[in-house]
Amino acid sequence: STQEAGLTNGTPVETSSPASVSSLFNRLQLDDDLDADSRDPYGCTETRDLFVTVDDPKKHVSTMETYITYRVSTKTTRIEFDLPEYCVRRRYQDFDWLRIKLEDSQPTHLIPPLPEKFVMKGVVDRFSEEFVETRMKALDKFLKRVADHPVLSFNPHLNAFLSAKDLNKRQGLALLTKVGESVKHVAGGYKMRARPPEFCAMGEYLDTFSQKLGTIDRIAQRILKEQSEYLTELREYGTLYSSWAGSEEELRRPLEGVAGCVTTCCTGLEDLSENMSQDFLPVLREYILYIESMKNVLRKRDLSQAEYEGRLEAAVLRKQEDRTPIPMEVEKCQDKVECFNADLKADWERWQSNKRQDFKQLLTGMADKNINYYEKVMQPVINDTLTRFK
Repeated sequence: STQEAGLTNGTPVETSSPASVSSLFNRLQLDDDLDADSRDPYGCTETRDLFVTVDDPKKHVSTMETYITYRVSTKTTRIEFDLPEYCVRRRYQDFDWLRIKLEDSQPTHLIPPLPEKFVMKGVVDRFSEEFVETRMKALDKFLKRVADHPVLSFNPHLNAFLSAKDLNKRQGLALLTKVGESVKHVAGGYKMRARPPEFCAMGEYLDTFSQKLGTIDRIAQRILKEQSEYLTELREYGTLYSSWAGSEEELRRPLEGVAGCVTTCCTGLEDLSENMSQDFLPVLREYILYIESMKNVLRKRDLSQAEYEGRLEAAVLRKQEDRTPIPMEVEKCQDKVECFNADLKADWERWQSNKRQDFKQLLTGMADKNINYYEKVMQPVINDTLTRFK
């Protein structure tokens, strides 16, 4: 449909006249040329001065709890840091603390999501090597996204997270910034007139993108489950042929050939399933959570606009009654809305650039894995055929 064709991107558009959502969508085109994304200087290695890595997970067991810590390594030339290199250990709740602090102190910016904290007991072992490895990769991606951001990377809470031996997480944890506090409480009594068209387009795009990713995630989970069940049957199937070959000499060679082919299929399918569970699904989950983070910033922007419109309307009424000048707080609210708009647009562009690169890499990698699978499965058949015709 016309609307579907316009959902390839979500680049905000400048417009001074009202426009329908569908016409805005038609202008949201995907730029496949990744070189265009290089216009963001913070994505360029030459301009980066803060490098972070999350690795080396370790399990800690005490009488009270069992938990995993990760090594966080930092290299930097920034003067805000006392040393050029740091190495600290952090657990998941420390990353969660950092994200909360960033969200509270930078309410106008998009904060990258963390991997989900809770897992279903009895379904996923949160101390298994596979789960810990997947979580470590997600935490590494989260921290790299923050470190590459032109504003978030200078946040003092990030500095403390990367450099402090022990985090003082209690201090100020329950306090919100003045900006966030005023938006929550003051805007509560106001209703926004209308969200600007460009932000309406963002919201519509996020809703549709969320539905698409949710559907793909559900289908992929189902495929992974069916592959696991098929793999169990396939292993048993191959074992039967191997056993049969040992008891019937006349058929030994063809039976061993079938058993070998089945083993090759099992190995290839294991690789395919591992790629889906450790590489494909985590990216889907990250972007589903990213969408919620972006929607949250949009809601905060709307509250800020509602506060400004409400205060402005009240000030205009007072001025008409007793010629009172427009108070300074109205101008501050206007500045806040403009700040929200500018920061949200910049973060949207950065998010779209990351999304294009991530999904191009993800889908290309998935295609390569499937090609490798079928090549591996078909190679014994090809070799056998060539041998027969020699």
